[in-house]
Amino acid sequence: MASHKESIIREPLVTGKDITYAKVTEDVLFPVENKPNKAWWIGFTVASLGACLWVFAVSWTFWYGIGSWGLNKTVGWAWDITGFVWWVGIGHAGTLISAVLLLFRQKWRNSINRSAEAMTIFAVICAATYVVCHMGRPWMALYCLPLPNQYGSLWVNFNSPLIWDVFAISTYFSVSLLFWYTGLLPDIATIRDRGKGWYRRVYSVLSFGWTGSVKTWQRFETVSLILAGISTPLVLSVHSVVSMDFATSLEPGWHTTIFPPYFVAGAIFSGFAMVQTLLLVTRKVLGLENYITMFHIESMNKIILLTGSIVGVAYITEFFIAYYSGGEYEQYTFLNRFIGPYWWAGCMMYGCNVLMTQVMWFKKVRTNIPMSWVLSIIVNIGMWFERFVIIVTSLHRDYLPSSWAMFYPTWVDVSVFIGSIGVFFTLFLLFIRVFLSIAMAEVKLLLKEQSEQAKRKELEEGHLEAEKTAFYKKNLIKFDSVEVSEYENA
Repeated sequence: MASHKESIIREPLVTGKDITYAKVTEDVLFPVENKPNKAWWIGFTVASLGACLWVFAVSWTFWYGIGSWGLNKTVGWAWDITGFVWWVGIGHAGTLISAVLLLFRQKWRNSINRSAEAMTIFAVICAATYVVCHMGRPWMALYCLPLPNQYGSLWVNFNSPLIWDVFAISTYFSVSLLFWYTGLLPDIATIRDRGKGWYRRVYSVLSFGWTGSVKTWQRFETVSLILAGISTPLVLSVHSVVSMDFATSLEPGWHTTIFPPYFVAGAIFSGFAMVQTLLLVTRKVLGLENYITMFHIESMNKIILLTGSIVGVAYITEFFIAYYSGGEYEQYTFLNRFIGPYWWAGCMMYGCNVLMTQVMWFKKVRTNIPMSWVLSIIVNIGMWFERFVIIVTSLHRDYLPSSWAMFYPTWVDVSVFIGSIGVFFTLFLLFIRVFLSIAMAEVKLLLKEQSEQAKRKELEEGHLEAEKTAFYKKNLIKFDSVEVSEYENA
């Protein structure tokens, strides 16, 4: 009697005819153990130039103060907080893929979770730089935490949502970093065992004495589940707390209870779009098509479609509540987003986030790699404009017309933002050179039942009845990652 096998009606999560444990190791470790290719050097050079621009712009800000930004008395928040919220949102997908999908036993996460977790760490670092820059006195950043200090009874204002941000994001970063590095340990140990000389010694320290024993794996899985359980509430709490920077104010356009769930959906929306942007390039440049398949790409596009639709409903709800409330200031704020001087930003927000993503209802779009990549970039552009619209259009026209003012970014504003993108991609490119862009140990768990190799073997062994075999082959047509012709002689 044959043992239970996963139905071949389900699309395989690892494709290829000759995928073995050894081949997975060779394919995934190739970028780490060999010299980087030309594409990596081009990307790293461009990203490094962006990082240098960031260093210069931030140094300029520290030297001359935030008066070098385009802020004024009316618009006290602008590109800085826009960039902060945008980066925190991008970091959300890593925790969702790692923690929530792990708890729900979604095996398709195994090929994409490692890059998503790394993306979370780097995005939160970029977000934190905005907070430190905006403080004006960055050397005082430590005092955001309730630590004993030489100023006597100097404590933070625990009633301020800005302090809630500090605790939420520092907790999020700490747990995400621990989750990410814990998952890396088995793979680092593999690099250690294959290395020689100083290379081996460095990875020996980084692997924390991983032995690969049964007890070690048992503890690893237990810790992973515990961290996933801790991380799952963070998916909802972190961006909810960030939204309270706005929702707890009395500013028209901000003072609304829909902000926490609306911001969480938007964060997952932009986070998955950035994961898609990174993985589509990584999969091509590093030759990982067998491990990041069309099934993974389409699954992420479905989540982008779902969260984008939720964001669209939130936009409609905001306008309805502004109308239904009868508040003239609230109504004017939302009307101003369409006919005011920043109408173009509102059009970018609604067009990129709502209209453009609706084309993902069509399977041909979801499974088209160039179009998926372009749409993922469009989503992140739209989400940046969403934060810009929420912040600037709600501030630039105050209750008194005499206070009305326009915000115009300076070269420092633009340079800090573009530079932060450079920092992000520099860190990510270094990550895929030093560590692994795919969770090798977790992908190997899929080979026995959920790979194309396993499904092909099930057909060849003849454990299935003839009718079931014919039925399965007929259903292979819907698999975008599998060549149906390969099964004709199976």
